[in-house]
Parts: sequence; structure tokens; C-alpha cells
Amino acid sequence: MEIPSALNSGLQGLQNARAAADQAATDIVASTALSNDTQNNPTNNGEVNTEVSKPNNNLEVPDLNQAIVNLKVAEFQAKASTEVIRSADDSLGTLIDVTA
Repeated sequence: MEIPSALNSGLQGLQNARAAADQAATDIVASTALSNDTQNNPTNNGEVNTEVSKPNNNLEVPDLNQAIVNLKVAEFQAKASTEVIRSADDSLGTLIDVTA
């Protein structure tokens, strides 16, 4: 059984956080773009439609609130991974100083 190093775990955490942030950002853009498309109607001379209507059922609109929460979770995951990398670096520096 291989035990991963703290540095590798931190780097993997950063990669996962970036992937989660990218997905959340994509969901936010998709959610806002689809909601803007349903509100703007070119047939009413640039006026904004204020009627509340559900988008087409064929299109799955990501939940904006959940996407924002996922983005915040990715932020905290990146911060935690950065702390893991910093701790691994400090530990390695201490070990090098002790052996030198």
C-alpha cells in the first residue's frame, strides 16, 4: 500500500478544487444565460419580459444557488490544500535544516 506524500495530496486537492470551480463557473454562466434568454424577447422591441415562466423542459437549467455554493466550497478546498502544501514545505525545510 502506497502512502501519498502531503505535497502530492495538497496538489491533488488543488487540482480537484480547480475542476470544481470550473464546473461551478460553467453552471453559473449557463444558469444566467438561459434565464436571460427567457426574459429577453426580440419581438417586443427590446423590452424586458417580467413574466415568470419556466424554461423549456428539454433544457436542464443548473441551479444558480447550488452553483454558487459549489464555487465557495471549491474556494475553501483550495485554501485548505494550500495550507497542506505550506505545511509539507515547512516540514521538509525543517528536516533539511536538522540534517544539514
